[in-house]
Amino acid sequence: MTDDTRTAVDISEFVRSLADLIGPPNVSTDLGDRTRASTDWAKMSPILDAQLPLGLCDVVAFPPSADAVADIVALAVEYRIPVTPRGKGTGNYGQAIPMSGGLVLDMSKANAIVEVDDGFITAEAGATMTSLESAARKHGQQLWMYPSTVGSSIGGFLSGGSGGTGTIIHGNISNGFVVGLDVAYADGQRGLHAISGDDLAPYLHAYGTTCVIARATVRLEPLVDWRVVYSSFESYEDALPLVRTISSMTPMPRLVSADVPVVVNALPNDAGYPHDRASLRAIVESCALDDVTSLIEAAGGRIEVIRHGPQASLKVSLLSYNHPTWHLQKTAPGRYFHIEVAGDALIDRYAEVDAVYEGSMLHIEGAYRIPIGMLNGVYRSREQVYAGINALRELGVLVHSPHEWYVDKNVDAVKALAARTDPFGLLNPGKLI
Repeated sequence: MTDDTRTAVDISEFVRSLADLIGPPNVSTDLGDRTRASTDWAKMSPILDAQLPLGLCDVVAFPPSADAVADIVALAVEYRIPVTPRGKGTGNYGQAIPMSGGLVLDMSKANAIVEVDDGFITAEAGATMTSLESAARKHGQQLWMYPSTVGSSIGGFLSGGSGGTGTIIHGNISNGFVVGLDVAYADGQRGLHAISGDDLAPYLHAYGTTCVIARATVRLEPLVDWRVVYSSFESYEDALPLVRTISSMTPMPRLVSADVPVVVNALPNDAGYPHDRASLRAIVESCALDDVTSLIEAAGGRIEVIRHGPQASLKVSLLSYNHPTWHLQKTAPGRYFHIEVAGDALIDRYAEVDAVYEGSMLHIEGAYRIPIGMLNGVYRSREQVYAGINALRELGVLVHSPHEWYVDKNVDAVKALAARTDPFGLLNPGKLI
């Protein structure tokens, strides 16, 4: 067997060895399990959807604990089997699709909350963000941030995500949220490696190309008495400036989101956002509630509902970032696409931004320093999408394309690290180019 050759016999032998290592119930070659483990939400992109399926794994392993991860990866290296780590499969760019087949490491069983202390929580990679937030609340604390897909796993969030609820205050996952990681390398050595401090950056948002995250320690803060404010406007242009105004208030909110009426009409029915009106939603401290409601009403907005409690915050988080796009796409499958955008131009040059794409619909979020959002439009062709990206950049808009599956942040640092931690190129092949 060579480094770049893998036969059916090799796979069969690997599967038997894997079953011996972690037990037959934790290993599957069933086609249904393999298919489910080889998909994510890349279908949200019409460009990626046209290329699916991007790959199908040969076997799925369910590590029973974080400590088992290093042994599984070492065994895969012995057989030269590609390894693609997977959280809850909620990524949108094909990050978790095994383009070279091989092994998918489904981390869902390695989900223990290991420790909750003053200012941090440690959990295995498969623990969901909702379970971390719940555990923190029992100790009078809360997560610095969690993604809009609140049920995603901590390992998946750190491998493929960037930010979410709490980003206005704390930035993205690279701005101090992560205290430490325990990771497995694909260099043939057994055992987990502890990573912390300045060394963390190339392990984050690297799609599992530099390591497999087995455990993570992330920051907590004292629990805050939050209020969830739902408001509506006759005009989206009236709501838009408030995203920046409310986001820069003291104390800062945990979330601010706004949508145009067309997108609002696609959301699940709720008294908080009546149809045919623009919607602005925010999670604010109770002490700031009067100031926020006054700002909204002064701008011509109408307070629809005020809610409180952890479930209220989670529910409004599910209407943030790319979730409105997902609801919009459900109304007309294949019709719409989205682009991730950021910058003050989204507000200051809104009319010009809105004119770039046919059927333009901007979903906007308050964020760390500058607003961010999802610009939706009617899909015509890949060329149309990328021509629009160039036009947006000329307007001063920062753009990230959700239509590509490869690592595009800290690429040089990620490549340099992967050369050491993955010398055989087995970690999520095809995602680092």
